[in-house]
Amino acid sequence: MTVIAIRDESHFQSELTSAGIKLVVVDFTAKWCGPCRNIAPLFDQMPAKYPNAVFLKVDVDQCEETAMGQGVSAMPTFIFFRNRKKIDRMQGADINGLESKIKQHYGSGGEEAGEDFGLGLMDLSSFIMKNQCECLNEADDHPMTHALTSAGGYLASDCDEQLILSLAFNQAVKIHSIKLKAPEKHGPKTIKLFINQPRTLDFDMAESYQPVQDLVLQPKDLDGTPVNLRYVKFQNVQNIQVFIKDNQTGDDKTVVDYISFIGSPLVTTNMDDFKRVAGKKGESH
Repeated sequence: MTVIAIRDESHFQSELTSAGIKLVVVDFTAKWCGPCRNIAPLFDQMPAKYPNAVFLKVDVDQCEETAMGQGVSAMPTFIFFRNRKKIDRMQGADINGLESKIKQHYGSGGEEAGEDFGLGLMDLSSFIMKNQCECLNEADDHPMTHALTSAGGYLASDCDEQLILSLAFNQAVKIHSIKLKAPEKHGPKTIKLFINQPRTLDFDMAESYQPVQDLVLQPKDLDGTPVNLRYVKFQNVQNIQVFIKDNQTGDDKTVVDYISFIGSPLVTTNMDDFKRVAGKKGESH
């Protein structure tokens, strides 16, 4: 595995498409840039460390169209893509910061978005807009953000055992299954799932509204093994709300170590991607 040097905009788009659901990290660089030269040998080591990601290098002088199209005005700039969609960006020759972001989106030990579940399914953590997520009844010292990464602590309820997690995606997704890690005693038991709500439900709404699906989890379901959902019901999801009604032992504290969803981005047709294979524009066939 090596860093791929991009030749032009067409080559760039082709590599993004070929990568599919893999994480793509793009280094926008220039030969005259001192910091770029300093970080280049370290960036070249990344493919060996993260073999399930794709690493591209774009010379901004050689590929002006690509640099302009991505809004790059300072070097080095690193842009992160998945499924052809831009998911993150950083500027500057900070190898520690760069690797931290790679780990965030790649996944540590196969626990997060770098894990491929086959059939085009993946952990959708990279598509969650954390700044637009909300959790009702979370403990101040154990908020939901702790449960959105596999190494980030844990989420705990505050006043009682109930929680409402509201998660927004940066593009429409299909959800195949839910993945939970939690202690057997304090882990969730009864869960209601709601999708595409205009705002975060309160607890009265969550109790009375008809969910897209109800789940009653067993302790064995809390080890991180994906629990299948009614896939046909989750084909165009912009946001999902998880109402955790109770936990396994009826205790007044619910704990979630990690929560994620397995699925795929909803691929929409881009007519610009079609190539005319016969005849000329305006001709009938």
